[in-house]
Amino acid sequence: MSVQQRKLAITALVVVVLDQISKALAVMHLENSSSVKVLGSLVKFSFARNSGAAFSFATGATFVFTALAFGACIGIIWFSAKISSTAWAIVFGAIFGGAFGNLLDRIFRSPQGFQGHVVDFIEFPNYPIFNLADSAIFCAAIAGIVLTMRGVTITEVQAQK
Repeated sequence: MSVQQRKLAITALVVVVLDQISKALAVMHLENSSSVKVLGSLVKFSFARNSGAAFSFATGATFVFTALAFGACIGIIWFSAKISSTAWAIVFGAIFGGAFGNLLDRIFRSPQGFQGHVVDFIEFPNYPIFNLADSAIFCAAIAGIVLTMRGVTITEVQAQK
């Protein structure tokens, strides 16, 4: 395993662990309860189960999102050997961790295996409820855009002979 693969794996592991712990706490303390204000009316913790994708899109296609998340994780594992940039390793680690965190929900949570609903609990005004896995994916996407705009390459470019 290369240095960059280890960085990717550590980032993914941190995201998955924090995501799953936060979701377990949300289930324990928020399910069947009213919202908890964290920063006045700006940030609240509220409980929701989401069978769809981001913003509750395509709520009847849970199995499709399970397959897509699984495919994304496999693709990142396959591609990880080619990553030579620490920044990109962290970006792909965060994407993998977020996808895998939500994939665990889809595989193991109710209503049934491989069609489970993702636990969401972070709420801002006028914005769909989300979780730490979603945040990791979103922040990694923004970081990826910034890296691309700054010209940071994902892999080393081989010199022409």
